[in-house]
Amino acid sequence: MKKLILFSLTMLLLSACVSKQEFTALEAKQKETQDLLNSATVKLNACLEDRASATARATALADQIEDLRKTNQDLISTSKDLTVLTSKGADNLEKSLESLKERDLKITRLQDALNKKDSVTLAVVTSLKKEVGINDPDIEINVEKGVVFISIADKLLFTSGSYNVTGRAKEVLAKVAKVINSKPDFEAMVESHTDDRSYSKPPLVDNWDLSVKRATSVVRVLEDLEVNPQQLIAAGRSHYVPLVENDTAENRAKNRRTRIIVLPKIDQFYDMIEQEMKNLSGEN
Repeated sequence: MKKLILFSLTMLLLSACVSKQEFTALEAKQKETQDLLNSATVKLNACLEDRASATARATALADQIEDLRKTNQDLISTSKDLTVLTSKGADNLEKSLESLKERDLKITRLQDALNKKDSVTLAVVTSLKKEVGINDPDIEINVEKGVVFISIADKLLFTSGSYNVTGRAKEVLAKVAKVINSKPDFEAMVESHTDDRSYSKPPLVDNWDLSVKRATSVVRVLEDLEVNPQQLIAAGRSHYVPLVENDTAENRAKNRRTRIIVLPKIDQFYDMIEQEMKNLSGEN
């Protein structure tokens, strides 16, 4: 700007010393120079903007390169970790397979133990059917979950409202006693059931008393038949486990029953299982 003012003053001074024609030529030259200056300024500004943009792009690219370098390093580390994990995974898989094999072996041995128990149970059923007679409609013999159930109708054992065992019942119980005596490692639980009609006949108070008294009466008969009392269990269930609804005389007769449950002693059965587990441990 100072140069332009100085140039203008110079032109004014010269205008006083030069002709009008020369002054016009100088003025045109000055305008041309000003235009060139303006054009150069515009280009300079454009160059500065391009440089700033290029610098920004270079910075961004440098950041991207750094990110890519870091990502590449992370991938290399991850690859190494995966190699280690794959190796560990193979070891763990092998150990898991070995564990499954051991578990399958244990299950097989336990199943063998259960099969032995079932075989003994079936032998008991065969003996009972042979001794008691399966064709008697008032005596049912069946197996539920490996346990033998002998269900005897109430009319075979007791007179109505009584807990004294009949003479015919003693004949049936003598056959049952023979089977129980042949299985000294088994237990026999006598379980008595009544119908839902209320009962009160001193010294008994209700159906609980009646069912328990009937169970103990059967136990005493079996004991008289030389069954080991340590094998016997007396249980009364009152009327709370009926086979059918207590809505007719026929149904009530079905619900009045005594079950003799012949089953392996629980502690001996678990001893057998424990022995199988020890055998497995000794083989490993």
